[in-house]
Amino acid sequence: MKRVAFAVAAAVAACSPQPAPSAPANDTSNDTSQTALQQVPLAVVSDSGTHAFTVEVARTLEEQEMGLMFRKALAPDHGMIFPYNPPRPVAFWMHNTLIPLDIIYVRADGTISSINNAKPLDDKPIPSGEPIALVLEIAGGRAAELGIEAGDKVEW
Repeated sequence: MKRVAFAVAAAVAACSPQPAPSAPANDTSNDTSQTALQQVPLAVVSDSGTHAFTVEVARTLEEQEMGLMFRKALAPDHGMIFPYNPPRPVAFWMHNTLIPLDIIYVRADGTISSINNAKPLDDKPIPSGEPIALVLEIAGGRAAELGIEAGDKVEW
């Protein structure tokens, strides 16, 4: 039980650590082109077509804690992923996240479990409700625009 609780607590911190660090005074990061994180292609295959994204990979605890905090914008074809191996229940929140996001929970088989519309600066945790292998964050409302739904397939 402690392991699950730790996994959930670690995942909640993935969008924003507590205490939260202050924003860098010279923060000009307004899209993924201004980050040092590895960027990889990702596709979501849905009934409405295949949707290509370039996503940053938040692999380390430090990268996951920072997530997309303090960003002022996110390009419509960009995002961030948080891989989990082994899959586990997680919860994300929007502490210090200035832009709306679609938080997409993905199972180990690549299918989308759920899509959550997260509001900027909302500290309420959004639980996955089941073990997930990947969290995909894209610009808020983008999943609906593209017709991406639960059950669609994520490939990366």
